[in-house]
Amino acid sequence: MARDAAEAGVRAPALDEMSRKLPYRVDDARHVLEVGQPPLEIAGARLRALHLEDRLALEIANATGSSIAYNVVTTAVTAAPVAPAAPAGCDAAPVRLFNAMTIRPGGREIRVECAWHTGIALAVVRVETVEVLPLSAWYLDHVPPSAVGIEPRIARGHQLPETGAPCAFALPQAVRSGLERGEIGWRDLIDFYARPRCQTYQFPLLYRAFKRDGERGVPALPAGM
Repeated sequence: MARDAAEAGVRAPALDEMSRKLPYRVDDARHVLEVGQPPLEIAGARLRALHLEDRLALEIANATGSSIAYNVVTTAVTAAPVAPAAPAGCDAAPVRLFNAMTIRPGGREIRVECAWHTGIALAVVRVETVEVLPLSAWYLDHVPPSAVGIEPRIARGHQLPETGAPCAFALPQAVRSGLERGEIGWRDLIDFYARPRCQTYQFPLLYRAFKRDGERGVPALPAGM
């Protein structure tokens, strides 16, 4: 951790700090965001819809005093009347590079949601945030967003850090199936990859987010390893 912290340019945490339960917030109520509306603050994030040239975008600001990992699940809708189906063109909209994994204190990220057309809006269907240490945020930035269940439409815009080796691995089918069945959550994956370096360790199938400080050792590994 000391070597990684030096490379990241952050303070090296003590081992007990890396073994603490991480503050988690979630909001799974449906909210519709239109361009020009005041920002919506939920679950530690401040959200605002933007019209950027020929695209609809979402600004996500960190509303906490710590670095956060975040997961904002959205779909494009027609503002009036509200339509359940997303308009065509969202997957093909020109990408804008951003950090799809974490936001530092006082920071914000802007991601492309869809191609722009009159009347388009965003339905926010789930927001999750986890407060993490600076070194944990740096660790998480190297994890492919797809490895924590973030959809390809969003994951394709993720910009890797300039320092540190990327973690080039695909989401195992067993983990993907666990996500689809609701047996593994985004929070579980974030909780694991916030603690050990992803270049060395991969998510154990039975791992779940810490429920109390010092619940297990770090890194938490499957039996026999």
